[in-house]
This record gives sequence, structure tokens and C-alpha cells, in this order.
Amino acid sequence: MDFLKESESSGLYIRHAVDEAPVGTGFDFHIHDRCEVFYFISGNARYLVEGSAYPLSKGSLLVMRPGEAHCIRFLSAERYERYAVNFPLALFDSFDPQRRLMRPFTDRPLGKQNLCLLPGLEETFREMCYYEGDDYGRTLLMTTKLADIAEMTGRRSSGKVSVEPTLPEQIVSYVNDMLCEEITVGRLAEHFFLSASQFSRLFRQATGASPWAYITAKRLIRARELLHDGVSAKKAAESCGFGDYSVFYKAYVKRYGERPCAYGDF
Repeated sequence: MDFLKESESSGLYIRHAVDEAPVGTGFDFHIHDRCEVFYFISGNARYLVEGSAYPLSKGSLLVMRPGEAHCIRFLSAERYERYAVNFPLALFDSFDPQRRLMRPFTDRPLGKQNLCLLPGLEETFREMCYYEGDDYGRTLLMTTKLADIAEMTGRRSSGKVSVEPTLPEQIVSYVNDMLCEEITVGRLAEHFFLSASQFSRLFRQATGASPWAYITAKRLIRARELLHDGVSAKKAAESCGFGDYSVFYKAYVKRYGERPCAYGDF
């Protein structure tokens, strides 16, 4: 992966990256605790978001809210170029306390209506990414540009989801509903009259992750939210489906590089 440019300031991160001959390795599923705007320039790929598969073309823009799992799958090894921006959900709160601009991120089912076509925005992303001023100016520029993009995205969204979900989408939705329960892959598979191996294969195809990698990442995101709200680490672990605190502790440290009690005592 060739990062042509990346920068971060005031909780805003942007990168412009290119892969001349991309392969699957290094593009595994991921989940952020911030929003993401992804802008596709070139390549031959589709984007997976919570079981939904989106075909990509030049000018495709995807929005993901915190906790929404996503990854890319390449159809051939053509030059892959894109921009990606990560920012906090509260970015526009100072002038949009009702978060109307954030509706394309939040007011839709998980993994639905992530994609819209907005050709002609490449120069906008380039301007944000290659800004040469100070941090204050970069933050101001990115905030105003992202507000414009959010408004355009909102106008393109219908607000309705009427398509019958596919089996992979049903599977991912069910896992999210059962996320904090005592579950096993076998029990999840039984619900869909599948073997554990069939279930795992379908799940990986839909999300880019094994069921347990997905479940663990989702549980950790939820636990981190609870910790930020002042819930104790032990209670957060229990509430998010971790029956063994030591398992939660090790997984949390591995993912975030800090102890889970950083935001609350246990």
C-alpha cells in the first residue's frame, strides 16, 4: 500500500492511498469507533458493509458510522486508488446539535444505504488531504467540506429500505441482535438450518471476517462506549457478552493498546 498523503488533526484523519496491483492480504475487515467517508477513484472491487455488497465505480462514496464493519473485495488486480476520512460523530455538534447532517450515517439500518454516487468530488478530497496550512485551518476546511458532503449524501438518500434481505444479510443482522448473548457458532448456525462450517463460510463471504473475529470486535466497540460513559470495566465486559474478564482484558489491550479501566474502575 502506498500512502500518497495522510494527516490527522483535532480528531480528523484523512488519507489518499494507491495500490498498483492489490490483493486480498492487508484488506481485512475493520471496525472504527469514528465515522468514515470512503471515496473510490479507481479499481475493480466491491465493498462489504455488514453483509451488504456494494459494487464500486469511479465516484462511489460510502459512509460508515461507528461500529459498522466493512472491508473491500477485489475482483481483479487493477490499480486501486481512494480517499478515506475518519472523524467523530460529534463533529458538527457546535452548529448542528440535532445532528441532522449525520442522518446519512445514523438514520438507517446497519449496513444499508451506505453507498451513493457523487462523481466530481475528487478535487474536494484532494483539497482536504493536501492542505498545507496550520492545524486550525485544516480542521476548519475539513469540517466545512465534510458538512457539504454529508448534506449532499443526505439529499441522495431515500430513507427507505424495501429490498428483501439476502441470507448473508439476515445472518449478519441476527448475529448483531444476539451479540451480547451467550452464543456459539453452532447455535447461530442452527437458527438458519446450516452446519457450523456452512454458516462460517457464508459469514466470512459476507463480512470478510470469521464469526468470532467479528463478534469480538463488535463487543469491544460496545464495551468501549460503555467505558466512556463511566461504566466499570467489569460491568462493561459482562454487559457485552464476555463471560471471562481476563479474555475481555487481553482482547481490549490488544485492540486499543490500553487497559480497559482507563475510563472506569472495576
